[in-house]
Amino acid sequence: MAKGDALGTVGSWAFLIGALVAVVAGVIPGLNTGSTQVWVTSAIVLLGLVVGFLNVTSKETMHYLMAAVSLVLVSTFGGDVLAGIETVGPVLQAVLNNVILFTVPAVIVVSLKAIYSVASEE
Repeated sequence: MAKGDALGTVGSWAFLIGALVAVVAGVIPGLNTGSTQVWVTSAIVLLGLVVGFLNVTSKETMHYLMAAVSLVLVSTFGGDVLAGIETVGPVLQAVLNNVILFTVPAVIVVSLKAIYSVASEE
């Protein structure tokens, strides 16, 4: 944990909770409707931001971004395939959508940190 044990612990917990909320919200359809959806979506996005700021070190940046790009590609091309599978498909697609919702804010933060790091080097 590069930024201190306390912040590293917060980042680790944010990742675990965010991943869990993303999966549970995808599996339980009632969490993706109405005012509950706003709160769940907001929580997933905020946890993703925390992960981006606290959980990905500069040494992990390239691996994280490659994994995120892979995840986005798979979700883009695989989402329609999942939707076509009866009963389980829509649930898997909802879980994947929530995982992407959790990952994208962290990717934005990590990408901006990497760009700043490259731009600030002499």
